[in-house]
Amino acid sequence: MKIALVAAPFIPVPPPGYGGTELFVGHLAEGLRREGVGVVVYTNGESTVNVERRSLYPGAQWPIKEPEQAWIRELNHSAWSIHDGEKDCDIIHVQSAAGISFTRFVKPPMVLTLHGPHESYLSEYYSHYPQVQYVCISDAQRQTESMPKMHTIHHGIDVSKYHLVTKKQSYFSFIGRIAPIKGTHLAIDVAKRTGIPLKIAGDVQPIYREYFERKIRPQIDGKLVEYIGLADLDAKNELLGNSMAMLFPILWNEPFGLVMVEAMACGTPVLAMPGGSVPEVVRDGVSGFLCRSVREMSNRVRDLNLDPASVRRYVEENFSVERMVKRYIELYQRVLSDARWEADESNLAKAG
Repeated sequence: MKIALVAAPFIPVPPPGYGGTELFVGHLAEGLRREGVGVVVYTNGESTVNVERRSLYPGAQWPIKEPEQAWIRELNHSAWSIHDGEKDCDIIHVQSAAGISFTRFVKPPMVLTLHGPHESYLSEYYSHYPQVQYVCISDAQRQTESMPKMHTIHHGIDVSKYHLVTKKQSYFSFIGRIAPIKGTHLAIDVAKRTGIPLKIAGDVQPIYREYFERKIRPQIDGKLVEYIGLADLDAKNELLGNSMAMLFPILWNEPFGLVMVEAMACGTPVLAMPGGSVPEVVRDGVSGFLCRSVREMSNRVRDLNLDPASVRRYVEENFSVERMVKRYIELYQRVLSDARWEADESNLAKAG
C-alpha cells in the first residue's frame, strides 16, 4: 500500500512556524513510514519531512499576498500532484477541496481531510463527489456535513517532541493566528482582569493587519502583554511549557485546534471557550477548563492546580500520532477493500 499525501504548495512540511495542516501532514507521513506504509508527500521544495517528497514549485510562498495568483498556483500543484500520484500510489489523500475534482480523471480512490470550518458552498460542492472518503477532524465538524462516506479521526502529535514542564511560571500563553475569531483581544482582557502577564505568539496575516494594529498592538507593553511573533517547535516548548495556562478564547466553531493538544503535551492546561470541537479536545477538569465567558475564564485561575503529568498523559492516551496513524491505516485498508469489491461487482455486471 502506497499513499500520496497532497499538501498545498505554500508552506513547507513540516512548517517552520504557522501551518496546522502542514504539521498534520508531516506527522501522518512519518507515522505511516514508521508503520511500513509507503508514502510520498507532494509539497514545495523547502519541505524537510522525512519521507519521499515530490514538488512542482521549489519554494514556499507564505503569507499569501495575492489570493488570485495563489489559487492558480494551488490548482496547478494539485493537478500535477494527483496526475503524478496516480502512477504508483494506491490512494490519493488530499487536504483541500479543489483536489477532489480530479476524481473524475484518475482511478485511485481519494480521501479528503476537512481542515476548515463548515461552509455551505463547500458542502454543496462535496455533494457532487459522493465517492470520496471524507475525514472530519472532530465529531462537531462531522455533524455539520451530510456526505455519505464520512469518518472522524482526531489529529495527533508526536508527544516526544514536547517537553513536560512541572513547575510553571506566572504567565498565560496564546498561540494562533492573530484574528478576531481566535479571540486574541479576549485573551488580553483575561490578562487585564487577573493581572497575570500574557505572552502572544502567532501569525499576522495581511487580511487581519488592521485588527492587529487597532485592537492588539496598542495593548502590547512588554510587561502585561508581550508579542513574540511566530513560534517554531523550540519556541512553542518554551512558551507553552512554562505557562501556567494557555488561553483559547475562540469566537467560532473550531474544527479541531491542534495548539490545544500541543499545550497539554507540555503539561499545560487549556482555558477555552467551548466552540466547535473544543469539548472533544479539552476534558473539563482533567486537561483544562471550558469557559463560557471572559469572566469565567479569569475566575478559573484559582482552579489551575491540575497535575502537569496527568495533563500530558491525557494527550498520550487520546491524541498521539500513533493513535491517529492507526486510524488512518484502518481507513485506507477499508477504502482499498471497498474499491476492490466495487471493481469485482463492475466486472461481474459486464460479464453478465
